Amino acid sequence: MRVTCPNCGERDRREFYVKGAALARPAADAALDEWHDHVNLRDNPAGEVHELWFHEMGCGAWIDVCRNVVSHEVISTAWVSDLGGTR
Repeated sequence: MRVTCPNCGERDRREFYVKGAALARPAADAALDEWHDHVNLRDNPAGEVHELWFHEMGCGAWIDVCRNVVSHEVISTAWVSDLGGTR
């Protein structure tokens, strides 16, 4: 699978460390139930998902990768810093 880093261009997926789903995080003072849901109750969609990827063997950027988890097609990539905490 090839992933396009916004800084380095198209690279092999082995250059990246995949952190997992890019989810909105509850506030630090959120209720315990909210934190439980965030940590333990995840959707497992068949289709497009946003994931956090770290370009470990490249520029060291955190990237939001939107990909189809069924076909593994990479739909889009963006620097996490450019998203402004919208995910």
